[in-house]
Amino acid sequence: MTNVRDHGGGIDAAIAQFGGARAGWLDLSTGINPVPYPMPNLPPDAWTALPDKDAFDRLYDLARRFWNVPEGAAIIGATGASAIIAAMPRVLPKGEVRIPGPTYNEHGAAFAAAGWALVQDPSHVTVAVHPNNPDGHMWQSLALTSPYLIIDESFCDVTPDASLIHLAERPGTVVLKSFGKFWGMAGLRLGFAIGDPKIIGKLTDLLGPWQVSGPALAIGAEALSDPQWADESRSRLTSDAAQMDKLMTNKGATLAGGTSLFRLYDVGDARALQSHLANRHIWSRCFPYAPQWLRLGLPAPERWNQLQSAL
Repeated sequence: MTNVRDHGGGIDAAIAQFGGARAGWLDLSTGINPVPYPMPNLPPDAWTALPDKDAFDRLYDLARRFWNVPEGAAIIGATGASAIIAAMPRVLPKGEVRIPGPTYNEHGAAFAAAGWALVQDPSHVTVAVHPNNPDGHMWQSLALTSPYLIIDESFCDVTPDASLIHLAERPGTVVLKSFGKFWGMAGLRLGFAIGDPKIIGKLTDLLGPWQVSGPALAIGAEALSDPQWADESRSRLTSDAAQMDKLMTNKGATLAGGTSLFRLYDVGDARALQSHLANRHIWSRCFPYAPQWLRLGLPAPERWNQLQSAL
């Protein structure tokens, strides 16, 4: 039986239910930067040649520099963090896994599909989403003591000072990074696992060669070598998150958490507000375990009026 992954997106299903054309919809159901990294000019062989070792080495060197990766940690890229999440249960010694929640369910679905037992108590493996999705909870390193540890930092690039990347050289530890969220290029499908060389080695064997496309290698390298864009994006996202909070709290919502890529609100009846917005072609995120929570990503600068009018 396939484990269902409940996540944001799904504009096609929203259109089927509520109508409209895709171009007119404002998708706030995900935590993706609405102002993506500008597409660089790509060399022709990025499309025509098999990715070579030099391209991978360049990407990994820039990733090490950007994230201050400890010297003793290894690194591998893949087609998005989701590909690594799916592979992790197959490269760790099988046992019990603890995934403190509520959190997004990709990790739980991956471990369940691989036959692992999910438990609530401290165990063999702990998965810590840092900052957590959807409430933005930040973990402290002293609370993470399991023999094997997965730290999912898919949303941490907006708060780099809070990163736990220094734990990546600890045996049994792997830190995940997602390119699509902060750089706003989810369709590129690029993610990284950084950590224990033994585990990264097993991931390398499992994922095989050319696990990142030539265009993704080139675009990722350009973006990771542009710290000015990163700093400017963090500043804009912080300002836009504050604007979203003001807009929503003025309408009676209560802030329940989040990051500067997504905001979480207590709105009482989240399904009712989701339907209200969807009838105005704005898609949002509800959670089956918390019927009062509505999560909103940030609109692009030119789309704020659509949200304000809908509310």
